[in-house]
Amino acid sequence: MSGPQFGPWHRLSAVSVHAYTAVGVVLALLMVHMSYAGEVETVLWLFLAAMIIDGSDGFLARHFRVKEVTPGFDGALLDNIVDYITYAFAPMVLLWSTGYLPDGWWGGVVASVPLLASCFQFCRSDAKTDDHFFVGFPSYWNIAAFYLIVLGAGVATTTTALLVLTVLVFVPIKYVYPSQTETAWWLTMTLTLVWFGLYALILMQYPSPSLWLIALSGGYVIYYAALSLRLTLKRRRGHSGAAVSSEAGASARTRDS
Repeated sequence: MSGPQFGPWHRLSAVSVHAYTAVGVVLALLMVHMSYAGEVETVLWLFLAAMIIDGSDGFLARHFRVKEVTPGFDGALLDNIVDYITYAFAPMVLLWSTGYLPDGWWGGVVASVPLLASCFQFCRSDAKTDDHFFVGFPSYWNIAAFYLIVLGAGVATTTTALLVLTVLVFVPIKYVYPSQTETAWWLTMTLTLVWFGLYALILMQYPSPSLWLIALSGGYVIYYAALSLRLTLKRRRGHSGAAVSSEAGASARTRDS
């Protein structure tokens, strides 16, 4: 039995989705260039553009069935390449080139630590679980850089924050995948869109943004972390309960035999 037949429009739509994802590479190039030019605000706007693309290309890929229409092209690999350079590499370039990291080669060392940790995470076969979670801190270095910059963090604070988040990459907490995790999906997506709006408002006020706006946007970060931790603990308790029930059942069968 042959599979579905796709016409030129379907193929054009699928290829367009891949091209839309690939635009992130151009944004990353601009991020690096603008970082060395000292255009911090421009880079932060580019971060927002990259996040919007990353948050919407999955919907488009599923809608246009790109896996079926273009089976010879690995869209997931493309997405990982773009995410690595926009979420990890470019933010470290921005922080290092604009004086948020230690001077000299120590700054390069600090910048390299998150990049190496992200290499590990992006190559993990279980980095994204079947129930749509990220395992370990999901390399949101662009968001970390955003807050460090708008809050005017010093070198010590920035370095400490990056090292702490690097450790969290290896801690098996399951972080919510906002556009796909089913639990509290509507609430999470609504708050995500609100956060995008707050991000833009903060940048409009940069370099002297309202602390109230920053705190309000930080509420979403707290919600995201709390929901991720709660769901992680809930699933662990569920697995523990299932294991205890299984052991009890095995013991009962042994006594009956």
